[in-house]
Amino acid sequence: MVIEIVESVKIRFLGGTMEVGRSAIAVQSGATQILVDYGVLMDREPGFPMHVPPNEVDAIIMTHSHIDHCGAIPIFHITGHTPVYGTPLGCELAELLITDFIHLSGYYLPYEYLDLQTMMEHCVYSGYRQSQKIGDATIELLNSGHIPGSCQAIVEVSGKRILYTSDFNTYDSRLVKGADQDYGEIDALILESTYANEDHLDRRVVEKEFMERVNNVVEQGGTVLVPAFSVGRSQEVLCILTANHFKHRVAFDGMAKDASEILMRHPNYLRDPKLFVEAINSTHWIRGWRDRRRAVKEPGVIVSPAGMLKGGNAIFYMNTIAKKEGNAVFLVSYQVPDSPGRTLLETHKFIIGGKMREVKADVAQFDFTSHCGRSQLLETVKLVGGDAQVFLMHGAEDNCQQLAEDIRREVGAVAVAPKAGAVFQI
Repeated sequence: MVIEIVESVKIRFLGGTMEVGRSAIAVQSGATQILVDYGVLMDREPGFPMHVPPNEVDAIIMTHSHIDHCGAIPIFHITGHTPVYGTPLGCELAELLITDFIHLSGYYLPYEYLDLQTMMEHCVYSGYRQSQKIGDATIELLNSGHIPGSCQAIVEVSGKRILYTSDFNTYDSRLVKGADQDYGEIDALILESTYANEDHLDRRVVEKEFMERVNNVVEQGGTVLVPAFSVGRSQEVLCILTANHFKHRVAFDGMAKDASEILMRHPNYLRDPKLFVEAINSTHWIRGWRDRRRAVKEPGVIVSPAGMLKGGNAIFYMNTIAKKEGNAVFLVSYQVPDSPGRTLLETHKFIIGGKMREVKADVAQFDFTSHCGRSQLLETVKLVGGDAQVFLMHGAEDNCQQLAEDIRREVGAVAVAPKAGAVFQI
């Protein structure tokens, strides 16, 4: 008689629970421990996930380049050499964003640029749907439809399959295809909850309104500032303008230009590479302060980071564009509470010339989200099936708890919103 011993799989939540930021999960079975993301909470001072000794980690999966998912990974390369699995594009974009993070927040960070370089030397590139063996575990990355090069992760170990969606979007955008949801059998689903309490408008409706508002401002001689995230949103705005045959001047500034050059080297991660190349070639790239001063005086569109107006060259443009009726500031990214962008939306005021002033330009927000809405999240749980345990993270506390309750009631699955440090056996 042969007795088969099946080891349980432990999932430990190190960060990103009931909050948006410092996403980090540990999956362990037997002698193998894999971290999935290890990000930073972006606040006045960076917040980090719970500590894990580097010598206890066999590998890290980096789902995408946003700092809240990868910004703490270089900690494992101060003295260690932990392999980091990700897509080639995801790794290149992470280097760009973490370099900028070090430049802006280096005083608060436990690592420096040299450690980032060590991390890059230990990146293991993986394509979508390519199985990789790590100890007694197998990992597979799937397109997440969030930003170019982003992925979901499936970790299979001890006969269990764990799916971590990370940030994902099942609908196509102008820039990337929607998430790959051919998951197969799943025993545990770790699901984001960013928009657990709302659905998004049809992207075509949002795009139509955006173009109508942009054309109306520019055709009357105004300038439109579009503050946008450097990776993903900036490039999508360019593609939207090009796809809709926008005939006026489009200026492009900031780190978004560096990100675009990286994307040009990886066209296979884009939904429509031809459209992207056309958008890039028809855009005026800002080369210096002379170009910036000229751009604010001419009718047209300026696309520039930062998406929440926390910094970047968008601040320079605000100082001129915000003061004139007939101009517009169109926000296309999520605005966290207390951010300058959120304050602008709620009060119509912004710090101009060192003082909080009334903004005379038109102000509006357009929901070009790269996250699933409530209906998409529930459909994903139904697709995976009622036998999978569901864990909710990457959302405000109320969102995570409400989505867990909705899943239990509407799908009948076991669903929980764990706290940081919680450990579950699968």
